Amino acid sequence: MTAQPIAPVIPSPGRPAGTPRTRPAAVRPLPLAGPAAALSVPAGVVYGTGRIDASGRVADQAITCALGWRDGDRLTLTAEPGIVAARRDPRGMVTVPARACLAIPAVLRRRCGLRAGDRVLLAAVPGQDMLAAYSFAVVDQAIRAHGAFPHAPGGQP
Repeated sequence: MTAQPIAPVIPSPGRPAGTPRTRPAAVRPLPLAGPAAALSVPAGVVYGTGRIDASGRVADQAITCALGWRDGDRLTLTAEPGIVAARRDPRGMVTVPARACLAIPAVLRRRCGLRAGDRVLLAAVPGQDMLAAYSFAVVDQAIRAHGAFPHAPGGQP
């Protein structure tokens, strides 16, 4: 007994018989998500990170190069909780050491709550000859104030 092959079922390209002719409905394109607004770091700011060593020194090579601070340059330092700012100033009380870095005196570290081993965000503004070191506790507060961690403890709903 030989089996007969079954013919494939292929729909007709035309309109099926008995179907009334209708005008096709207007097709609306699906909405597409546009690209998110691009955020960028301002051109005049250089960021880096560093760890405060036992002597209060903190450095990042990109920051040091961008500022161009050299051995013997004088700096004026100011502080508030979690933040130390340095600006090159010929009347400054602190000098840049031979290995270019920011050396934060112990008194100032205690006043603003920075300790050896703390990691900091460094933000340099070469056009203003200024460097700021932010503790990650301050960075965390700023992120939470922005609402970036809405479900984390302390975040905004």
